[in-house]
Amino acid sequence: MLKTKKRYDCAGGCPVEVTLDLIDGKWKGVIVYHLLSGTLRFNEIRRKLPSATQRMLTRQLRELEECGLVLRTVYAQVPPRVDYALTEEGRSLEEIVRAMHAWGERRLERLAQVQAAA
Repeated sequence: MLKTKKRYDCAGGCPVEVTLDLIDGKWKGVIVYHLLSGTLRFNEIRRKLPSATQRMLTRQLRELEECGLVLRTVYAQVPPRVDYALTEEGRSLEEIVRAMHAWGERRLERLAQVQAAA
């Protein structure tokens, strides 16, 4: 059973609240973005997010796993190997995450133009 953080009142903005509840936090959306390219090991994700602490990254990955967006696979070998991949539910966020990426690029371009003009 998938865990949810809370009950929703299902007012007009409820679907947006549900979506944001799953990918809230500084790193969750970025983790999902990087996992869109395929399965990654913990250290590969960590290298892609150098400002995230190991503790925070672990917490965010566990929360994504608990809500059914990320699949964590542990291999019984030495040294231990843990892979992270998006589930089908996680992959269903692709359009949203890519739209956020495109919007962010446009925002950065606008900010650069404002700074250049100043």
